[in-house]
Amino acid sequence: MEGTIDYYNQNAENFIKNTQNVDMHLTQDRFLQLLNPHAVILDFGCGSGRDTKYFLEKGYLVTATDGSAELCRLASAYTGIEVKEILFQELDDMDVYDGIWACSSILHLPKAELLPVIRKMCTALKRTGVIYTSFKYGDFEGERNGRYFTDFTEDSFKEFLAGIPKLTIEDFWITGDVRPGRSQEKWLNLILRK
Repeated sequence: MEGTIDYYNQNAENFIKNTQNVDMHLTQDRFLQLLNPHAVILDFGCGSGRDTKYFLEKGYLVTATDGSAELCRLASAYTGIEVKEILFQELDDMDVYDGIWACSSILHLPKAELLPVIRKMCTALKRTGVIYTSFKYGDFEGERNGRYFTDFTEDSFKEFLAGIPKLTIEDFWITGDVRPGRSQEKWLNLILRK
């Protein structure tokens, strides 16, 4: 994880340039449809702050976190709210959020660390809360281009999530990467319900 955070600290501006203006509204709106107006959302690993800004503009109450100090600084400036610098493993909220948005973020954890983090996310959710998360589609786990990745297919994720009986997969869909020139990369999108 340390190498991944170093990567984001060193490449923050370039990463933001490639992700901040990407149109994610179809996925964002699919998540928001499951929440009441003014619901409380945790943007968990908010990166550039793109999604936090979108949710704030729609009237939601957002807490944003990231493990990279540099991304926190830049995302705070972009969103107008303070982005908290915490590692995924440091989440210790209980019964706070209506929804947790973990877009292309927790995929940087090895499976052994991912399960306890998803348990913490479940604890941080209010009763019947929802989680949106996404992983690169496949069965790779390890270092790729300076960052750690855990990939899933719908079957491998279903098997993995069996370790957390409090969460169910409410919906999943597969999309191409929305960044220019990368549409051949596939993503597994998931909605989990407490």
